[in-house]
Amino acid sequence: MARPRLPVRLVVALSVASALAVFLVYTAVAGGGTPTIKPSELHARTGKVALVGMVQRPIRGDAHSTAGLRFRLRDPNGAGAAAVPVVYHGSVPDLFAAKRNVVVGGRLEHGVFVASSIVTKCPSKYAPAKQKT
Repeated sequence: MARPRLPVRLVVALSVASALAVFLVYTAVAGGGTPTIKPSELHARTGKVALVGMVQRPIRGDAHSTAGLRFRLRDPNGAGAAAVPVVYHGSVPDLFAAKRNVVVGGRLEHGVFVASSIVTKCPSKYAPAKQKT
């Protein structure tokens, strides 16, 4: 009895699906993610990082001007006096303000963190639940 031949389309589809599965497993295991650190841990770190911290006053400039939006970022819990100057060009989230926790992605260049993205943490999402009385 002869074995039935698999259609070419099925073989190609299974090959593509296998390649995608291998790619997904590789990216999940190997990462390729950006390390998330606090301003006090930045020091002379090279390469792209995600910096998490609290925005300090004053906030100067405009994200769409040539000088960019400029502010300082300190550790979220306020520990230590480490504050990193940040410059950002691009779209600013609605909730961006002083004393707000944010995550900025970018790299340290000549003592200034040049951000390519800003994500604002929603404070109500991280607040303790209200107790019913």
